[in-house]
Amino acid sequence: MAENTLLDVKGLAVEYPKRGTWRQKIRVLDDVSIDVRSGETVGLVGESGSGKTTLGRAVLGLSSVAEGTVHFDGEDITHASSARRRELAADLQVIFQDPYGSLNPAMTIGDTVTEPLRAAGVPKQECRTRAEALMDQVQLPANSLTRYPHEFSGGQRQRVAIARALIREPRLIVCDEIVSALDLSTQARILDLLMEIQRKTDVALLFTSHDLGVIRAISHRVAVLYRGDLVEFGDVNSVTENPAEPYTRRLLMASPAANPARQRERRRAYREEFPHPVTAVSSATD
Repeated sequence: MAENTLLDVKGLAVEYPKRGTWRQKIRVLDDVSIDVRSGETVGLVGESGSGKTTLGRAVLGLSSVAEGTVHFDGEDITHASSARRRELAADLQVIFQDPYGSLNPAMTIGDTVTEPLRAAGVPKQECRTRAEALMDQVQLPANSLTRYPHEFSGGQRQRVAIARALIREPRLIVCDEIVSALDLSTQARILDLLMEIQRKTDVALLFTSHDLGVIRAISHRVAVLYRGDLVEFGDVNSVTENPAEPYTRRLLMASPAANPARQRERRRAYREEFPHPVTAVSSATD
């Protein structure tokens, strides 16, 4: 394990009950090992059902681990108690996918953003001061604190969710498909905001997406998941420019391009290389 490794996942396996029975289990992650260094963004990419969200949930303690370990800053948190998880919330936070569903419509933005601090016993005035500073950091007006979620666009709501995750100054944030519900221009602004915040705070990000183009824009290293297996993990340039696995090439070609000519070329290349659905990858059959 590298000296600056913050999150270290080894041989992780997660199982869910099979529909209709609690006795039979379906393994949705199998023998997955990744690490995240301080100040780094590791992208998790794969199609729906690949297990990327489950991996993030296992790190957060929201999904039970069947096998393997999760270490955070050298501490084994694989089966941490609820009390310990509450303590870890100061260093380990999450931003969810849906900017509409992740905010309580009955709470002001100020109450939403400061809730983690108030739960930790921080005085009300300090909560307010830190929330005001965060509004500037996530590029929202100061009067946002007195308003309600329905008064904001999807991108603005996601900025509020980012502020809520940042208010306890965490060391790692799990970002679960946080731009998938946004239009392309808003996606770009949110990604730029996260990268700027990372430069200023050195926070690490575990960033999940089905879009390899988004992952390439924000990540330092990339982990590719396919049906619960880790099929590729490495530097962003090597994985996205010269992928070793057919499945990774498929994701790359499926990623939308802003230039129409480039998009047509990408679709043509995709049809030529993958005339039939990809049903296996080499690492799954070796």
